[in-house]
Amino acid sequence: MNRASIFPRRIESRIAEALLDTPVVLLAGPRQAGKTTLVRQIAEQQGLHYLTLDDALTLLSAQEDPVGMMRSLGRAVIDEIQRAPQLLLAIKKSVDEDRRPGRFLLTGSANLMALPTVADSLAGRMETLSLLPLSQSEIQSCSANWIDSAFAGRLLKVDQPVLGSDLAERVLRGGYPEAIARPSAKRRVAWARQYIDAIIQRDVRDVAGIEKLDQLPRFLRALAQTAGQMCNYAQLGSQVGLDGKTAARYVGVFEQMYLLRRIDVWASNRLKRVVKTSKLQFLDSGLLAALLDLSFVEVQQDRTRFGHVLETFVFAELLKHTTTADGDYRLMYYRDADKFEVDIVIENAAGQLVGVEVKAAATVREGDLRGLKKLAGLAGSQFKMGVLLYDGAETLPLGDGIWAAPLSSLWGGSK
Repeated sequence: MNRASIFPRRIESRIAEALLDTPVVLLAGPRQAGKTTLVRQIAEQQGLHYLTLDDALTLLSAQEDPVGMMRSLGRAVIDEIQRAPQLLLAIKKSVDEDRRPGRFLLTGSANLMALPTVADSLAGRMETLSLLPLSQSEIQSCSANWIDSAFAGRLLKVDQPVLGSDLAERVLRGGYPEAIARPSAKRRVAWARQYIDAIIQRDVRDVAGIEKLDQLPRFLRALAQTAGQMCNYAQLGSQVGLDGKTAARYVGVFEQMYLLRRIDVWASNRLKRVVKTSKLQFLDSGLLAALLDLSFVEVQQDRTRFGHVLETFVFAELLKHTTTADGDYRLMYYRDADKFEVDIVIENAAGQLVGVEVKAAATVREGDLRGLKKLAGLAGSQFKMGVLLYDGAETLPLGDGIWAAPLSSLWGGSK
């Protein structure tokens, strides 16, 4: 049995809904997140023809005769569509001739919407959904959505908090099904390193056409050192022999591969001194820990480097919640010239905010709240709640709509 099939995926009902009224549905996300397992199950349930472009003959057909390939298909799943983007124009032609909903379910391990041909060819015909690595909610079979609850003024109840070394183990493990299934940290790290090498050697060449790949692993490791921080990519690139333009391009390629994401600063018209630099977040704490060579033994002895990896873990959990939430949300951060900052700012479609500060310690001090209080003052009536997530067991009010809550409240904390 594939590891990903053990866990129910929250996005499955969204895919089913989209197939009822949309001709093309794209399930996008990183390799090994569980896309193939999920779409094969759906293909079986709905009687869809299944094709994967990881198969050499299928790929050759897609590249040499895309229109002929589409002509033979009524309804189909096409896996790893980024390997033959030319197929998308043939899909457009087929859909324009037959607009039935649920014609094609595609998967892509690269962000195809970054390619102009895709945005143009399938506009109005395709809905894109995201499948990221497993969330703690999926692993724990908890159905509540933390972000929807927070905007409704509620924090998820924690029955059995996950604390200390148990929490650290989850953070270092990350969310990839294959990594979770490995019996030891050593085997998980071996998987993570092979995974990163495979993406760079194969997918980067497919999507970005970069021939000189030798600089990419070193640059990715350099970027890992800046996770959760504002970063001068040109300065960082120069450390591994890249000019600013090339460094920025490579960051964009890593974004397309769903390894990391640039996060914008939250700003309102009233802010005069906001810092405009985006910061960088990785999308899986396990991969980040492997890139940093951060071990469980080190975290037990010294938590200095753990804080940024923990923030990545929280960011990734919240990002996963946005993909299955009832509301439409955007993740940002806040920092101003006076160095008031909030790790994650969640904004809904109405411009309302929930601020999230991440703390690796079990003790909360008044100084830990300064960023959330500043954000609350600036946002005024748009501020719904501020939450300081910490390595403790109690959910407690701290005044002015600000709460301290266990990190494991992100998934309800039930075992």
